[in-house]
Amino acid sequence: MLNDEFDRQVENLVEKGYPSIAGLTNEEFKQHLESLRDRIKELEKPKKEQQAGYVPFVIVVQSDWVDGEKAMQIVKRNDKMGFSVMDADDIKRFKPIEGIELPTGLAYLAVDIDTGKETLNITPNEAIKTITNESRTPLTLEEGIALITHFPDILQKNNGFSLLGSRCGDRRVTALWISAGKPKLGWCWAGNPHTWLGSASCGSRSGN
Repeated sequence: MLNDEFDRQVENLVEKGYPSIAGLTNEEFKQHLESLRDRIKELEKPKKEQQAGYVPFVIVVQSDWVDGEKAMQIVKRNDKMGFSVMDADDIKRFKPIEGIELPTGLAYLAVDIDTGKETLNITPNEAIKTITNESRTPLTLEEGIALITHFPDILQKNNGFSLLGSRCGDRRVTALWISAGKPKLGWCWAGNPHTWLGSASCGSRSGN
């Protein structure tokens, strides 16, 4: 079952043009990802399979290969394309926070993802304490985009999620939500709560 999901995600990335953006042929791109298939076998059985906002894993293509601006533009939900209120240079300023070590290579798996419904209306500053206390790690900007690339319907009107794993040194945190029916990448203040924003996290990351 997880193997089938892996194949679906690989084909999804190919169909969206990720190989050409990364400067690879479709076959070269698939070859790079194939090494992640073995990581699927190591995953524990999903503990919350039926829980809304839970995903066992997503394939995340590193921003060095496909940057966040391009990735957001090819997100598609209900025939509407994603967009960002941040320009490419601003997006690139958001880097993984201290304590988050990304696997090397073209891509990796973000595992055991929760979009944070339990942290709705809780400030990002407080939510990150909860996430850390549960031995989890906040999603980065790129991981959030990867999540809605593979699972666009996980983003719901009045129920988006913040990406606390990437910061740029100011008080902003990036977030994903629905605006005018389209998936939107924007930002909010780390000290402000929003009834429609939770804080997404994952259990681990797995790569080559």
